[in-house]
Amino acid sequence: MARRATGEGGSRASGSQGSRVKGARRPELRLPPLTPWAEGELEPDGDYDGLEFRDADLSGQDGTGARFMDCALTACGLDGTALGRARVLDSVLTGPRGVGTHLAESTFRDVELIDARLGGTQLHGAVLERVVIRGGKIDYLNLREARLKDVVFESCVLVEPDFAGASLERVEFVDCALKGADFGSATLKDVDLRGAAPLEIVRGLDRLSGAVISTGQLLDLAPVLAVELGIRVAD
Repeated sequence: MARRATGEGGSRASGSQGSRVKGARRPELRLPPLTPWAEGELEPDGDYDGLEFRDADLSGQDGTGARFMDCALTACGLDGTALGRARVLDSVLTGPRGVGTHLAESTFRDVELIDARLGGTQLHGAVLERVVIRGGKIDYLNLREARLKDVVFESCVLVEPDFAGASLERVEFVDCALKGADFGSATLKDVDLRGAAPLEIVRGLDRLSGAVISTGQLLDLAPVLAVELGIRVAD
């Protein structure tokens, strides 16, 4: 196994009332010696264990239901790659690039995703647990109805991410740009949004009862919040 899990993140103080938000548990990955992947294409329900995928163009391939355990995927192309219901466990993905990668109902557990350049990634109904997404930019990330637990978005840019109907528990946004986010019908618990700058929420402000934001963010969100609550502001 690659993972040596960290202990649960400590609670962090939030606001003048001294309330606390539980920090996310992060994975610590120590991959074993890896074998270079030499095959031509992914296979549905394939089993990939202890492999290194480096500079592999997986665009358009079908790995539906595949399992990746103790793997490293580095600088791989994922345009239109079909990975629905895949399981990615104890693995590191560095520099993936692609548009329309299909990962619906997949599972990511003890995973680091680093410097991604992705657009229109379909993760609806997925399960993410002990995942760090660090660096890079992801446009139109679809996490509708997904379950996120112990997930950290760090030093990355998320453009119009869709969390509608998702469940988020112990999720942190650290030095992360969150633009045009949709939290409609989402359920939040111990979600720390204070490190998001900018923090732009277009839908679902009424679902943020389980989140913590800063005073400055509250002021920035005030116009949208007023509209959400039907408040008319006039001087």
